Amino acid sequence: MLSFSTIKKRNILVSLMLIIGLLITLKVTYWYLLEQGTKTIAEQSEKQINELVIFIDNALSHYENIPAVLAQNPILEQGLLNQQSPQTIKKLNAYLSELQQVTESSDIYLTDALGVAIAASNWNEPNSFINHDYSFRPYFIDAISGKSGRYYAVGTSSNKRGFYFANPVYHKGVVLGVVVVKVDISLIEQQSSGIAIASQYEFMISDPDNIVFLSSINSWRFNSLTPLTQAKRFALNSSKRYASRPIGELSVTPRFTLGDSNTTQVYQISSFEGQAKYLQRHQLMPNANWNVHILAPMKPLYESLPPILLLAATLYLLLALFILYNIERRKNLHRMRQAQNQLEQRVKERTLELVQANTQLKDTQDELIQAAKLTVIGSLSASINHELNQPLAALRSYAQNTQTFIGRNMIDDASNNIKIMIELTDRLADIIGQFKSFTRKSQGKDNATEINQSIEQALTIVQPEIDKQGIKLSLQLLQGKCQIWGDSVRLQQVLVNLISNAIVAMQQSTQRQLRIEVYCDHKVNISIQDSGPGVRESQMSKIFEPYYTTSERQGLGLGLSISQRIIESMQGSITVENALQGGAIFHIILPLYLREEV
Repeated sequence: MLSFSTIKKRNILVSLMLIIGLLITLKVTYWYLLEQGTKTIAEQSEKQINELVIFIDNALSHYENIPAVLAQNPILEQGLLNQQSPQTIKKLNAYLSELQQVTESSDIYLTDALGVAIAASNWNEPNSFINHDYSFRPYFIDAISGKSGRYYAVGTSSNKRGFYFANPVYHKGVVLGVVVVKVDISLIEQQSSGIAIASQYEFMISDPDNIVFLSSINSWRFNSLTPLTQAKRFALNSSKRYASRPIGELSVTPRFTLGDSNTTQVYQISSFEGQAKYLQRHQLMPNANWNVHILAPMKPLYESLPPILLLAATLYLLLALFILYNIERRKNLHRMRQAQNQLEQRVKERTLELVQANTQLKDTQDELIQAAKLTVIGSLSASINHELNQPLAALRSYAQNTQTFIGRNMIDDASNNIKIMIELTDRLADIIGQFKSFTRKSQGKDNATEINQSIEQALTIVQPEIDKQGIKLSLQLLQGKCQIWGDSVRLQQVLVNLISNAIVAMQQSTQRQLRIEVYCDHKVNISIQDSGPGVRESQMSKIFEPYYTTSERQGLGLGLSISQRIIESMQGSITVENALQGGAIFHIILPLYLREEV
């Protein structure tokens, strides 16, 4: 036997190994879940960024060709050539204002070759673009050189964010000025934010200087993703891209790097709303020269890890306990097998005793049922003898007459007597056959049993007693077939027993009437009603108990108890109640047997 110190050392070693294994399991599970979760989020982000880029591209492309079409309109050329004509400029302003409403753009304006706006759709507003110099804007520089211009900036006059499309206006091959269409990108931002909310991600759009100018989170807007050096601030102020808007730095950990568009990076971003970790994926929009960033929140993934880690720890501990249990189980296997063999031997002996007892009990029950049937036949013996003696006496009389007819050569009369004798013989055979079938020991085999046939066979046995007692029988059977599943001989025994009890109950009645009715719906209901004194209320709960009898009913009190067991073995029930007009009513309720059609 192991010493206490040895057992203690072994337990400490096992506990230490369990703790180390648990730590390794948690570490591997955490790494795997984080890796797979990040991969799934990255794949989802790739689809989302493609959808968002397509949406923004489509939103901007609606306005892309408007400047080129406008540049072909002679009214713009006339305006540039007749800048000093108030009527011409007025007409041009009205045209641009109407066109702005039709195209749903933010603003449309026309500059001369020096970059000064000479006409605008907002000519009648306080912040009108007219007489403002836009020669410093890159879109003007591109357009005045004969190319199409595109540029994002905050308007110096309106202080609104916009994307500018510009196109040169020619006169005889010479660029006279530039027509500009401004698109309010705040509408695009609102629509993109709706898409982001529905898909449960955040987004930001940055310019080539990594300044965020569009975002689903307000506090991210007009912040730099990278540190703002002195040179970068000077360049931003010189370009006037953001007009007078102050540009801050977004707190991003680790330091933001644009990198390749196929790479993903997890950043922690701090803002007024708090700090959170996001998986960032970006894609360049070449036409607008924007970088679109999808930022999928990592919080749901991190929140899903603790329950799974707890599950992994639970499974690990269960596995470890299972292994330890098996080790201990193997150590005690020999002893358990010995105990099991002893137990099996005792169980076999006890089972054999129970089988023998059950066999003996079944045999006793069958004998009791058979004895109950013979008891019924014994009580009806006088009526049965009378029923058999009448045909026998008639047979003897007809046989003597037939002998006389033959002696007198009266062949026709003798032949008639022989026919009557055959009919009487058949009647005797039917009666004896029915009693023989009833009195033989039942094999206990269930089959489809016709209710009408069982009732008619039972009445064959008790009919002599019914006639002897002068009982009026009212029989209401079913039209057509109605079957139950059970032993027909035992069902017949129950019917004979109940009818016999009814006959006995009516011996002291002046008016004797027996009513047997059968109903067949989803169940079979057989009711047997007599016109006797009925059952006392105090006897209702005991009437089906073994050996219980009343002064009105003769016998040992086993008939109803046996009948109840037989009906219950057929999945049915038997009950008793008193009729309103007097007498007792026994109800036999059995499940209907529905034969399956092949």
